Amino acid sequence: MTALSLNRGPGRRWPRAAVVWLLAGGWPGAGLPAAETGRPTVRLEYRFREGEKLDMEVSHRALTETTVGATAQSTETATDSRKTWKVVSVDAQGNATLEHSVDDVTMTSRTSDRGQVRWSSSGDESAPPGYEQVKANLGVPLSQLVVDRSGRILERRDFRPCPPSSTGDLVVVPLPAEPVAEGAEWIVPQEVVVDLPGKARKAVRTRLRYRLESLRDGIATISVDTTVLTPVDDPRFEARLLERIWNGSVEFDVEHGRVVRRATGIDRRVVGFEGPESSVRYKSNLEERLVDRGVEAGR
Repeated sequence: MTALSLNRGPGRRWPRAAVVWLLAGGWPGAGLPAAETGRPTVRLEYRFREGEKLDMEVSHRALTETTVGATAQSTETATDSRKTWKVVSVDAQGNATLEHSVDDVTMTSRTSDRGQVRWSSSGDESAPPGYEQVKANLGVPLSQLVVDRSGRILERRDFRPCPPSSTGDLVVVPLPAEPVAEGAEWIVPQEVVVDLPGKARKAVRTRLRYRLESLRDGIATISVDTTVLTPVDDPRFEARLLERIWNGSVEFDVEHGRVVRRATGIDRRVVGFEGPESSVRYKSNLEERLVDRGVEAGR
């Protein structure tokens, strides 16, 4: 398999208007001076305040369809949760220390051969087998991040085991260090580590392309798509990579300096992960909305 592009076909070039370079400090970005575009520019940066809490409502839906020979199986999952990012501190440079927790969750899983399992943390019933760790992780700090004004992660500490994921689950997305106008693009390289039982880990290079689509009523709408750069020749690795790739859009409140909505999704199929007569399809959609913001009393 050649490099996997989820949005751009072979031979497509970046728009001539986009200027891409590596910014000082190693954060990739692109921007267009207003004189070149005829459009005003805006600085996109995070403006967290100490003691502030950001409550996010998260809805995730996923479908996995697996076929091996004459046997087919499907699994559907639905997860609705509320997670909180607490701003522990902000230094003189604007670097913010954020603490992440999940307050409540409702999870539903349905398989074609075993039926449905549903559990809500707001109920009185015990967590079913396989959900015990989820319950233990509610209401406690899961991780702590130190991020700068552009969303670059300077430090990260995980207090509880966290499954691998892309940046799609973070309260911050990378922003350009320079003012940008509508149509500006910035590129963020990433490395995804894929595990396969009985095989060595494989590091896969990906590239996230962000584009400022519009500025309306103080909200910047940013699109993002992913390109896999490392050739992935083994369908087993490709199948494991499916959940780590996403495209979507982000809405950013320019005045208050935070993400207010994020929507991501993927729908792809891999053939041959367990022989020539096998295939797996993974379809996933996630939406995250900011529902509350405030400063704790006494801070």
